[in-house]
Order: sequence, then structure tokens, then C-alpha cells
Amino acid sequence: MSTYSGPARLILADGTRVPGTASLKTNQPGRPAGWGGTFRPDETTAAVRASGDGLQIELPYEEFGDVTVTGTRRLLATQILMSLTGRGPAPF
Repeated sequence: MSTYSGPARLILADGTRVPGTASLKTNQPGRPAGWGGTFRPDETTAAVRASGDGLQIELPYEEFGDVTVTGTRRLLATQILMSLTGRGPAPF
């Protein structure tokens, strides 16, 4: 199982780059191939809350992966944690 935890940017469908922190991993052996994890944006906006499909995650060194937001939960009054499911090869 491969993992990544650190700085990342979520690229919204309109091209807006949202900085934050990602925690990603590939699925365990014996499960369907794939990857996913969470993303915590540095700043929560209406556009970030409304995002869902057609997104990308950008990791350092210009590594990109296609993602879909599968859930969002509130951490603090101004922070959210987004659950992501990756499509295609993992960028880490």
C-alpha cells in the first residue's frame, strides 16, 4: 500500500486551485484497485463546498490525479474535511 500525506492543491472544475493538506492511500491488496483519502482546504469557500466531480488533486512536483468528492464533514466552525475517491493511476 502506497501513501501520501502533505501539502496539495485541489483543482476545481473552473480551474481554481485551492491549497490545503491531503492524506491519500492506495486500496489494500485484495480490494478493488484504486486510491482515495481526504483533503482539508486551507480556506473554505462556497465553491469548495459545492465541488463534487470533475476535479483534480495536485501534489508537489506537478503530480496530478483525477478525484471525486464523496463526502464532506465539518471539523471546526470554519474548516471542512473532504473525502475523495481517485480515478486512474495514483499520483504518489
